[in-house]
Amino acid sequence: MKFFIDTANLDEIKAANDLGVLDGVTTNPSLVAKIVKDPENFTYEDFKSHIATICDIVDGPVSAEVTTLTADEMIAQGEELASIDDNVVVKCPLTIEGLKAMRHLSGNGIRINATLVFSPTQAILAAKAGASYVSPFVGRLDDISTEGMALVEQIVRIYDNYRYPTEVLVASVRHPQHVVEAAMIGADVATIPFNVIGQLAKHPLTDSGLERFMKDAAVIRND
Repeated sequence: MKFFIDTANLDEIKAANDLGVLDGVTTNPSLVAKIVKDPENFTYEDFKSHIATICDIVDGPVSAEVTTLTADEMIAQGEELASIDDNVVVKCPLTIEGLKAMRHLSGNGIRINATLVFSPTQAILAAKAGASYVSPFVGRLDDISTEGMALVEQIVRIYDNYRYPTEVLVASVRHPQHVVEAAMIGADVATIPFNVIGQLAKHPLTDSGLERFMKDAAVIRND
């Protein structure tokens, strides 16, 4: 299972990358907005420069999302984003216009991450449109009393049935159990917030055991 970090924060990306377990990065307009200090003067060129910096840090897929709504606009913006770096994956929303853009872009060798996916039918369309990744948002489904991981399980089964090459990227991860369930189901990728990545390594028995070991290590002489 691949681990992506879901953030646009460079410090978080660097810290996660230093762990040696990071495979890629996903961003979206909301995550970018969080790190912009001067919104009134933040330009599209600044956004592209920020994506380029992320690509310099992480040697893996970096998802950058289009910010337009029509197919023609998405295609133009997607081509521009893809030209930043070979590792850029263009995120397109799973809409009718988004599907048109996905098919065009994927047909021209640009990798696509189909985002804002909330149903198995949307996931089937993403695969047929040539998306490299499909992103079911499990946390947002949980928020409306729908089992998000059930959707992941459906998508994995459907893709296995038809041998679709599209990778299932579990998004909107809220806690470590989402990661565990995604791995048990057989999802290809989980994109995880920085704080949850830290939680994956934590266990109270590890902490208490280490404290005891360090106390007992006092008997070991280091002359």
